[in-house]
Amino acid sequence: MTTKLSAINQTNRKSPRRFLKRWGQDTSGTTAIEFAIVGVPFIGFCFAVIGYGFYFFTNTALEFGVETASRKIRTGQAQTNAITRDAFRNEICAAAGTFIDCSSSKLKIHIQSAASWAGIAPTPCQTGNGLTDSGGAGSDPVSGASGGARQAVLVTACYEWTLAQTLPFLFLGQLDNGSAIVQAVATFRTEPYQ
Repeated sequence: MTTKLSAINQTNRKSPRRFLKRWGQDTSGTTAIEFAIVGVPFIGFCFAVIGYGFYFFTNTALEFGVETASRKIRTGQAQTNAITRDAFRNEICAAAGTFIDCSSSKLKIHIQSAASWAGIAPTPCQTGNGLTDSGGAGSDPVSGASGGARQAVLVTACYEWTLAQTLPFLFLGQLDNGSAIVQAVATFRTEPYQ
């Protein structure tokens, strides 16, 4: 066997062209190399699509919850029934579904009203390293912030999405702990319910 290998090596030394030709025709392992080149980016792309899908699903669920709950302010039901801030948060959570963690530390609700749109300045969701506090106690009635009939109202919901911590390759996290901020807004003028 060693004589055979030495004869091949001598032949290869004598003719490098023959060795390169034979080496170029050898296709064993080509599929594995092609999969390594294409497979890794493809798998990363699939994970990114799934991660962004979760993000947009959360965003859509929160927007639906805010829009549904804000309708009670728009029609005057929240003001006439003395709905509290905690009850309003629960309305948002019930409409948004179980995908959203509705603890008071993760979901902040900001309600502003004025006689005209010029009197409303949007509240940013992030202050420093955390969410902006919504102000007021959970037992306060919504009517204190939403005003009366024919008022311009801005309802902003700021949600700390902690799933972004487990998907760090998406670079969605704006907070120091790696969480992302998901924001939903409803703007409207209240109906003349009084």
